[in-house]
Amino acid sequence: MKYYIMPFGCQMNRSDSERIQTVLNGMGYSESDDENHPDVVIKGIVACSVRQKAIDRVYGRIRNWNASKTEKPVLTFISGCMLPADREKFLKMFDLVFPIDQLPGLPDMIRQYGVPTPGSIQVSSSAASEVTFGAPEFGKPGREEARERIENFWKLKPSYSSRIEAFVPIQNGCDKFCTYCAVPYTRGREVSRPSEDILQEIRRLVREGCKSITLLGQNVNSYGLDKKGDELSFPELMREVGEIGRESGKEFWTYFTSPHPRDINVELLEVMAEYPVLAKWVHLPLQSGDDEVLKNMNRNHSMARYRSVVQDIRRILPNAALFTDIIVGFNGETVEQFEHTADAMREFEYDMAFIAKYSPRPGAKSAEWDDDVSHEEKDRRFHHLGKLLQEIAAPLNLHRLGSIEKVLVTGKDRKGFISGYTQGRIPVRLTGKTAISVEIGSFTDAEIISARPLSIEGRVL
Repeated sequence: MKYYIMPFGCQMNRSDSERIQTVLNGMGYSESDDENHPDVVIKGIVACSVRQKAIDRVYGRIRNWNASKTEKPVLTFISGCMLPADREKFLKMFDLVFPIDQLPGLPDMIRQYGVPTPGSIQVSSSAASEVTFGAPEFGKPGREEARERIENFWKLKPSYSSRIEAFVPIQNGCDKFCTYCAVPYTRGREVSRPSEDILQEIRRLVREGCKSITLLGQNVNSYGLDKKGDELSFPELMREVGEIGRESGKEFWTYFTSPHPRDINVELLEVMAEYPVLAKWVHLPLQSGDDEVLKNMNRNHSMARYRSVVQDIRRILPNAALFTDIIVGFNGETVEQFEHTADAMREFEYDMAFIAKYSPRPGAKSAEWDDDVSHEEKDRRFHHLGKLLQEIAAPLNLHRLGSIEKVLVTGKDRKGFISGYTQGRIPVRLTGKTAISVEIGSFTDAEIISARPLSIEGRVL
């Protein structure tokens, strides 16, 4: 018997789904990458409430799943980031709805629902419909109760989806309360994972040959502040990761996402400069290049502060790639304010920008305000910045021509070429007579022979 899991949204949800796999594997089920496989008896979604589009996809998927139940009984569940309004609707559409920190209780939920487990006695659909169980508690637990729940969840060893790349959560929730964001309402307040647990997981990954490790949190550089004095700070945590690299003698790259411009500091950047295993890559969300919009977003930093951080990055990590996030069409954003964002993109010369059109999230503060930028204008701004990104990134990649870049080989691209990425996460297509013999999951040196706005091509040396 098999299960199928569909994670939406961010890397944190992908990491959560790996722990769900651990629980279901432990019950004797096996994973399927085909939701229509005849042996699939459990189908689950790890939801994302950041944008309405992701939630709309959830509704579309569960309607299809429920329609297919006339052909074959299937248990459906949903977890992850759910706003209260969506959760109430999901309770009527999914068989199981639970917060991710109650994942350890999933086996009991499944058994009480009457779904057969591998090797167990088949339970008829009529009998299963009579099984009842208590719904998970969805209230707002205090920070200590939330800490206990999420730490029990973190104790589950994930079933990593790749032997090359791994996601390691270091924190859950957020205390920033940006007015557009649903995370504090879906994941709660910030809770830092015990540093020794994080470091043990990283040591194990390094021993097993993992080459790319990404530390995850809503605001990673505020790690430890909820246990100030009793826990490492984020720079101290990164130093310990650097020491793991130094002591092991193994080559790997460590990334983190996402930091907040208000909390990032020089100490962190200097630690990154000291250790080769700490990747020279910074994902620094901009969201808007206008001070008034930043204030309305409750970002709690000015453009002057952001500019100062970028200057520190360029000074201490001169070869670091710089990525960002941007929202266009936020409540009340004028054409002039949008142009300030475009100016900021030109000034900071991002290697990559993830651009999103604003959509109100019920529960977030900005949902109470008029969504007064039209869909057409949001589209225009979105495409304008997308074109601008290519204009900015193209010369950055052209400067790489003739250079030798170390590349982590991750697989094949859509056209069958061996591919990977640089330390700065720039996608690379590998060519040359020896490219086909390069081992997936290894590092290789390549001479850059061609460049596109958002990717490069390298000849394997």
